[in-house]
Amino acid sequence: MSRVLITAGGSGIGQAMAMAFEQSGFDVWITDIDAKLLGKCPGSWQKTQVDSSDEPGVSKMFSQIEDRWGGLDAICANAGIAGPTAIVEDIKIEDWQRCVSVNLEGAFLSAKYGGSMLKDTNGSIVLTSSTAGIYGFPNRAPYAAAKWGIIGLMKTLAMEWGPAGVRANAICPGAVEGTRMQGVMEREAITKGTTYQKIYDGYASGTSMRSLVTADDIANMAVFLCSPAARLVSGQVIAVDGHTENPDPKVLNPIN
Repeated sequence: MSRVLITAGGSGIGQAMAMAFEQSGFDVWITDIDAKLLGKCPGSWQKTQVDSSDEPGVSKMFSQIEDRWGGLDAICANAGIAGPTAIVEDIKIEDWQRCVSVNLEGAFLSAKYGGSMLKDTNGSIVLTSSTAGIYGFPNRAPYAAAKWGIIGLMKTLAMEWGPAGVRANAICPGAVEGTRMQGVMEREAITKGTTYQKIYDGYASGTSMRSLVTADDIANMAVFLCSPAARLVSGQVIAVDGHTENPDPKVLNPIN
């Protein structure tokens, strides 16, 4: 049976990925920083409480995977945080560093310590970027910079690992339905002096499909990219976003 590690698998996109991989016949190992979220996940999943940017903790976890499972066939480096919502001049350096650390360094550590196992199995790694990593994102500079960096990391992994038969790809979700994106929109509404509903409608109208995406949409793409059906798909930046036409819909009538 194939084996997958999914970081930040306790909720949201990561949990949807874990469920989709299990339904596709994978053994599932998830991480999360929140022990309560891990406790609510299915008992059939292996679980590790760890901060994805904590190198000693991540290294220990991969050693445990090696000892228990003997290897991995897929990694979904999915852990990330939203970071601050503010213009560049108002962002504190510690908030910048924390956002970049979790989003970018966390993915790097998954690759650093999991790469040898993927090479043994001709496996696949999927990194979660964002449409912010394609277009940028006003008032979200650290997040956009980290997600842009994810794409550079993925492209390099595809080049370094391709000769060993390992595939690397990045998924770029658009606005994803759920509590995390709701919080992002609420903070953006405050920054732009408007309402949450207008921000929500702006995101939806900024796509050709006039809709936000769901965590399941992202999960289904991750499973495909780690399947034999995608055996020669590597080094690709794949947006799952309903086709973004306007990455930053402007609010025409803010609150006075």
